[in-house]
Amino acid sequence: MRDPLNVKGITEAKPDYVGFIFYQRSPRFVGEEPDISLFRNVPDEVVKAGVFVNESQDKIFDTAVKSGLRMIQLHGNESPEFCASLKSSGLIIVKSFNIDENFDLDGIRSYLKHCDYFLFDAKSEKFGGSGKKFGWNKLDGYHLEKPFFLSGGIGPEDAGLINKIDNRGLFAVDINSRFEISPGIKDVAMVKGFIDTIKK
Repeated sequence: MRDPLNVKGITEAKPDYVGFIFYQRSPRFVGEEPDISLFRNVPDEVVKAGVFVNESQDKIFDTAVKSGLRMIQLHGNESPEFCASLKSSGLIIVKSFNIDENFDLDGIRSYLKHCDYFLFDAKSEKFGGSGKKFGWNKLDGYHLEKPFFLSGGIGPEDAGLINKIDNRGLFAVDINSRFEISPGIKDVAMVKGFIDTIKK
């Protein structure tokens, strides 16, 4: 999200989280000096999440304080130790992994105790997501004791399919480009309809 009025409309649909991208190369970058109302328009019951890619810990901490972020999504090559340091400050840490048919789900065990959640997205040549799905059947082999966010090319028509996923690790659904009018601007009615369907 990057427009204060759009944020206000989206939060009325009662999402659990609202994300803000602090990665300069993203078309959804909030900007170097985002309007403070962008964050103030989020009610207390909705968690503000900041998305970062290979950013310094100092910059993440500073941004979290200024913007009132409670959750940090790490979408770069951050190490388990990097995640642990951020987590020790009291922030909720989500580590993103790019999935394809060759991804080793057991290979992320080193992150287990250093993150609160994982996020699984489709593998992409660039950081920041591709807007495409990966083969969700890959998650049939996921048995780690860490809840995850499902991400990557999810659209309004996927609500029914998501509700049929039988994996106790599935904690949340991350939606983005398929619900947009333009980069960073979401269709409020579309988001509300999706949330209502998922939560039912």
